[in-house]
Amino acid sequence: MDPTPVDPGDRNFALNLLDGASGEIEAVAQEVQSLHRVSRDASMPLASRLEAYEDIIDSEVGDTTLVRARNLEREFGLRQLYLKFEGGNPTGTQKDRIAFAQAMDALRRGFDTISLATCGNYGVAVGMAANLAGLHCKVFIPDSYHTRRLAEIRRLEADVVRVAGDYENAVAVSSQYAADNDCYDANPGGDNTMLQLQAYGAIAFELYDELRDAPAVVAVPVSNGSTLAGVHKGFLSLYRRGKTSHMPRVVAGSSYGKNPIVQSFIKGLDRCRDLNPGRIHETTINEPLINWHSIDGDPALAAIRQTDGWAADASDRAMRQICRLIREKEGLQVLPASTAGLIALLDKHRKTPLPGERYVAILTGRGA
Repeated sequence: MDPTPVDPGDRNFALNLLDGASGEIEAVAQEVQSLHRVSRDASMPLASRLEAYEDIIDSEVGDTTLVRARNLEREFGLRQLYLKFEGGNPTGTQKDRIAFAQAMDALRRGFDTISLATCGNYGVAVGMAANLAGLHCKVFIPDSYHTRRLAEIRRLEADVVRVAGDYENAVAVSSQYAADNDCYDANPGGDNTMLQLQAYGAIAFELYDELRDAPAVVAVPVSNGSTLAGVHKGFLSLYRRGKTSHMPRVVAGSSYGKNPIVQSFIKGLDRCRDLNPGRIHETTINEPLINWHSIDGDPALAAIRQTDGWAADASDRAMRQICRLIREKEGLQVLPASTAGLIALLDKHRKTPLPGERYVAILTGRGA
């Protein structure tokens, strides 16, 4: 269902999207509203705007919930299973992490417009981040995609541009627009890749803060591979600094036969090989996972191999089933696609029981 209509001129719409929290949301929203007025006011000194925006990030982005899934442990016979719920971010996915990091970078560097391609969730995340920073946002969406989040993107005052072809072409068009018009390019695979991976690396730091060491395995759903590569980078930093006793094995899960990272691992390849675009078909379940070219596929595949991890497919049916089970057993409302990494972990355990250690599955989206 589309969200309740909101006046497009409502400057507080970005605050209205903070509907996934509970308890203190009104107090939090009021605090952010005062910061919002400063961060988006072009007449204010840049230092003041950046300070206000950093406070917004600290208040609303990251530090997401980590829960021990005791009922799933009993269901599947695992000793310790933790779920890292990224749906607690403002727009409901992990993409808020890189969206806000890049909006702050754009503000600091003097850009007034951010350009990106999306199939839905990332557009909402960058739209909200740009709105709170007082930046214009140009969102390029493939003609064939009809996301329910389009209305949210537009209400966040972003300009939506329809592009012929697939997501990969939309990325190319968006990046070219940014280059031609002196805009900040927030697409994956560009000059900001390191910033994006560092933002996702914060997930590893948060897991360390909670667990005081690395888990045996961290399982992640993959599409472009950016989240997985970033989490691996975060744990690598912790390990090199002597904070953790070991590196976790990295596990990837994605839609059945429709992701280059998983398919390249299964085929024993050292580099991520593109798939045939004509054989990639989206469904309402797998859309966040599929693509024929994973932009950060090579570092993601390398992370899996270097940690002795693994990658596996997940069917739409399996994702729906585990999504329902998580809701019934653990009370979390997650997107089915976000369970692909957990499915890869559980399928491995079914075939060859895993040792009695700590396991973490990252759930990257909040269900409707």
